[in-house]
Amino acid sequence: MKYAMKFESLLSDVNGFGRFQVMIIVINFIGRFTLPCHFMLNNFIAVVPSHHCALNDEDIFGNLTLEQRLAVSIPLEEDGTLSSCQIFAEPQYHLLINSSNITNPPTVSCQNGWVYDYTTFKSTLATQWDLVCDRRGENKATATIFFVGVMFGAIFFGSLSDRFGRRIMLLVSYISGLVFGVASALSTSFTMFMVLRFLTGFSITGIVIVSTVLNVEWVDIEHRKLVGVIDSLSWTFGSTVLPSIAYFVTDWRWLTISITSPLALAIITWRWVPESARWLIANRKLDQAQIYLQKCAKMNQREDCAHALKIETLSSVILSESKNRVYSYPDLVRTPKIRKLALRTGLLWFCVASAFYGISFNITGFGLNIYLTQFTYGFIEIPSKVTVYYLLDKIGRRSTEVGALLLVGLCLAINILIPKDMSVIRTVVAVVGKGFSAASFATVVLYSSELYPTVVRQNAMGYNSFMARIGVAVAPLILLLDEVWLNLPQVIICSLAVLGGIVARTLPETRNRCLPETIEDIEQQG
Repeated sequence: MKYAMKFESLLSDVNGFGRFQVMIIVINFIGRFTLPCHFMLNNFIAVVPSHHCALNDEDIFGNLTLEQRLAVSIPLEEDGTLSSCQIFAEPQYHLLINSSNITNPPTVSCQNGWVYDYTTFKSTLATQWDLVCDRRGENKATATIFFVGVMFGAIFFGSLSDRFGRRIMLLVSYISGLVFGVASALSTSFTMFMVLRFLTGFSITGIVIVSTVLNVEWVDIEHRKLVGVIDSLSWTFGSTVLPSIAYFVTDWRWLTISITSPLALAIITWRWVPESARWLIANRKLDQAQIYLQKCAKMNQREDCAHALKIETLSSVILSESKNRVYSYPDLVRTPKIRKLALRTGLLWFCVASAFYGISFNITGFGLNIYLTQFTYGFIEIPSKVTVYYLLDKIGRRSTEVGALLLVGLCLAINILIPKDMSVIRTVVAVVGKGFSAASFATVVLYSSELYPTVVRQNAMGYNSFMARIGVAVAPLILLLDEVWLNLPQVIICSLAVLGGIVARTLPETRNRCLPETIEDIEQQG
């Protein structure tokens, strides 16, 4: 009997979805909550509030009111608002008599700093370090540097989790994420913040790729789809809760600490997180595997299956391929079928991420404030992910992924054809597209974890996550192409979504199939 079938039999004996598995999912949910909060954090901490140049020495204005001082000191924009970055070289007192004077007096950049509107936000990165006007690009770079950290963290944790185990690397991710997240909130300079923000992204990405694999490897075939959807809903939960926290915590330092603090609870509850029995058996750590399987049996009230958990039984499922072998990223390209699988899933993750974030960054026209907008972005994912739960077994993983991506492309194509003045209809179509893109993301995580064998599963998820983060980094750059042609960003994102659907169509179906355990399992597949 093949190893995969044997382990599924063991899992069935101890109950593949009982209180033990629920405990793992709940504990991992705590840590996963912080991820979407950090991913969307820049929407709040990097906000640039209304601002104008600080005025010169007030003695030269005499008894003028503040409104009059502003009128003679700061030029107006076309919409009638005060200029954000320019000030008159000399006060223009004649504007008090005739504000419509069409002369163009010389202006200079702000000389004495800026005055900010603190109505909505008590403090942001922009107000902390004056990241406005000529330095506005540095403010935008904070999101980029975070996602670069996430990109490299995916490779790091993916590799070490297959080498040293899921459990210990999850703890490393928790502790480092907490330390660097809090430290970034205490930064005393912008450079210090950028470095710590990179390290925060690097650290917390381990949470998602390790916990996802750990959850999947402990549940039976029947409940893998449920676990995948729950994992995805943890992201939605964080996305919808974040604006509520940000509404009450308007200082960027305290907001960063607030959304990082749940990791302290995750560290406390980590003691109850088990190691993956699949990984332990694949690495011949049979004594430890037996201990965790016995704990699972006891908690799931299956203590009568002790005969199935003997060391002799566990040793019988070891294949020669995994004997004293350390697997790494080169194993993803060493053999033909794994290599083709890696190329396809890597491209698929890139397309999914590019489409998801391209739409997320480009949804406009709600007419809501920043908090309601962010809440809407998160809330619209709920119905799409609930639908995914029912479709994963009804039509399969592959068809769900293909269908979701093609519908994303359809929504984007429709929006290209709808006139720009029909903003309400365009917004509705964009929201529907966002829902389909969320469904594609929820599906691809579970789907990919089922495609790869246990011995390289964590490496594969790290590699796929790396490819997705490239897509995240590319999405904002695609949106800048509207200066070339207004519809060019949507054409590109639409094309990527369709390409992702085509690639997904070439992957094998995993519905109701045992997880592969070794590379040989993949190479022998028809």
